[in-house]
Amino acid sequence: MARQIYVNLPVRDLPRTRAFFSALGFTFEPKFSNDDAACMVIADNIFAMLLVEPFFRSFTRKTICNTGESTEVLICLSCESRAEVKELVAKAVAAGGRIAREDKEHGFMYEHAFEDLDGHTWELVYMDPDAAPN
Repeated sequence: MARQIYVNLPVRDLPRTRAFFSALGFTFEPKFSNDDAACMVIADNIFAMLLVEPFFRSFTRKTICNTGESTEVLICLSCESRAEVKELVAKAVAAGGRIAREDKEHGFMYEHAFEDLDGHTWELVYMDPDAAPN
């Protein structure tokens, strides 16, 4: 079995969060989703487990981060083009998210970021392998 990654994120309103990420084009694995959790498929072996806060608390003794004041994690996703980066940010904003910071052009790499409904920062990058420095 190939190694997989599951990023666990606390959310306040699971149906609203599912609708937000569905609007961005993501799908969910029903086998690992219920009223407390939604398993969002990012790629073949990459998933985000969106867990309602009370359920998330059952996995940790620490306080859940207030994402309005602190950053708990930066999730970076690669994209296939600059256009895809721009499209996903636009979809996120249209679905109720916010721009986390302005876009940046680095020549070989283009990046932009949005915050989801719970304040988690999603960085999107496109890297041109032919233009990357050695």
